Amino acid sequence: MTTTAPRPTIAPTPLTERFDPRLLAALGSFCISLSSVFIKVSHASGSTSAFWRCLLALPVLVALALLERRKAGPAPRRRVLLPLLAGTGLGLDFVLWGEAIPRIGAGIATVLLAVQVVIVPLLAFAFLRERPAKRFLLAVPVLLAGVVLAGGFAGSGSFGPDPVTGAVFAMLAGAGYAVYLFLIRLSGGAGARAQSLVLATLSAGVVAVVLGVPTGTLDLSPSPATFGWLAALAVVGQLIGWILISAALPRMSATTGATLMLLQPVGAVLLGIGLLGETPSALQLVGCAGVVAAVCFAGRTRRG
Repeated sequence: MTTTAPRPTIAPTPLTERFDPRLLAALGSFCISLSSVFIKVSHASGSTSAFWRCLLALPVLVALALLERRKAGPAPRRRVLLPLLAGTGLGLDFVLWGEAIPRIGAGIATVLLAVQVVIVPLLAFAFLRERPAKRFLLAVPVLLAGVVLAGGFAGSGSFGPDPVTGAVFAMLAGAGYAVYLFLIRLSGGAGARAQSLVLATLSAGVVAVVLGVPTGTLDLSPSPATFGWLAALAVVGQLIGWILISAALPRMSATTGATLMLLQPVGAVLLGIGLLGETPSALQLVGCAGVVAAVCFAGRTRRG
């Protein structure tokens, strides 16, 4: 479960090889956890944060794609159309998540993105006839119960000015991210990951414009303070975080990597409490714990 799209695999460098991969993964997860904090303190709308994070990340992603193209050649046609379609799901994820954060809090909004853990296997079953593992079926009720509690659907006292609407936006964002993951998987192969990511990012930026212009929520000339936070979102929460993680994951077991990735939602909750003064209710915190535990349990079915 992540708040940003998977990045192309980057070979470990002499610098990153000096450090324990678990440390690199933990630092990368911490950087990504800061994404929700940057969005909240920027006071930018969902479409504005989505547009600028895509635009500011593109130069680095294009450079990675060019390096990849020299080694692997241009992407096949299927790896052009599907990433563009996948980017629409990514754009919805970015925009709706950005709208959920000020309504329900940075931490809870990040945890609720976990609904993609349920939706991706359902899409695989519906379109690819892949049967979910037994662990997944056992984890789903716990995850859904956790979502109900964390989202404030079970009672009053939930944090945020509009927790129910925020929870709905966050879960729809998770659905958009699930569509992105599913379509990126269908595009196939690992030889054009960076090229696919550039296409998906471009498409996501277009979605931010399409949703932001008619509603008047897209700000193309944000204040210096807002722009600074959005630049931090793109550089720290997106690029640096995933560069560290992509350098660490190939050097760890799949179980260790998946477990360390759960530091992202946990970190977002703790940062929301510590830096933003968010005060989730006891039920919401119980729900967050249930969601993380369910994702951890279901994720242990992944191999290699």
